[in-house]
Amino acid sequence: MEAGPKTVVPVDVTATGSGKLAQPHVRLTGKCDRYVLSNGVEIPCLGFGTYMVPNDERGERAICCALETGFRHIDTAAQYGNEDLLGRVIAESGIPRGELFLTSKLRNVDQGYESALKAFEKTCRDLGTDYLDLYLIHWPKVGGFEDAWRERVWDSWRAFEELYAAGRVRAIGVSNFLVHHLAVLLERASVVPHVNQIELNPTYQQRETVTWCRERGIQLEAWAPLGRGKVARDQHVVEMAERLGKDVGQICVRWALQHGFVTMPKSMREERIRSNSEVFDFELSDEDMTALDALNTTDNYTFHPDRLEEWAVRVAAAHAESGV
Repeated sequence: MEAGPKTVVPVDVTATGSGKLAQPHVRLTGKCDRYVLSNGVEIPCLGFGTYMVPNDERGERAICCALETGFRHIDTAAQYGNEDLLGRVIAESGIPRGELFLTSKLRNVDQGYESALKAFEKTCRDLGTDYLDLYLIHWPKVGGFEDAWRERVWDSWRAFEELYAAGRVRAIGVSNFLVHHLAVLLERASVVPHVNQIELNPTYQQRETVTWCRERGIQLEAWAPLGRGKVARDQHVVEMAERLGKDVGQICVRWALQHGFVTMPKSMREERIRSNSEVFDFELSDEDMTALDALNTTDNYTFHPDRLEEWAVRVAAAHAESGV
């Protein structure tokens, strides 16, 4: 394998948008380079995802490695069951709170006005902080409440807007919301979500939702940026990685960044945590981006927010295929 280029010209990323909500040019030169949300809050372009990071010594080592590697954007959720672990590791790290960008998400069972406010306080206690940088509604629909999802989302968002107005959260948003979910939310919202975190990778690009969000100044965040190993089986992508002296995971992360997505690759393996951050010493050409864009499908999703009957089977498959 030939070595890839050692120096590159930083790529300017400009996501299309409307008027003052359009994203500024972003120079992709390091993991703590920042996109600017519609409210002016800066968010690091690359983060460490903690989905499936266990609340034990293995999880502690993974989080410590991420912090030691230089990650300062950490993405968690109450549903992950590791907020208290993350809080302890951060406290022991000695890293000032102001240097960190912490994201968490509201559990499905805690949707609703009063329950969302209580859940937020528990998340803050577990993380050892009195504020969050970003708080997201984790999913639009909840099993057992399919017919009431609109009211639950509206009530949760009212709580989010109060937390935002009080300065307890620097930015608020949603996760796994498609266009029709977002349209319902905006029927009663006073604050347009600053972020929508959705599954995005070369094999599942969700272009309708991406376009809709960009037109309204909503920053996209990409979860499962590596496609849970599916991209790695494409020979053309393997050959691209070999040509650039990178691995397929790094190609996928770079693809997301060059599309203007914040992304949070996850891993429990220290070598993978480090390699996922080594994506700023090369760039994908227009031809490379076009080739990766051509891998798009409409059905290669992990979990679909409207197809709750599939979840049990797909959760098991995702865990088995994750390669964490």
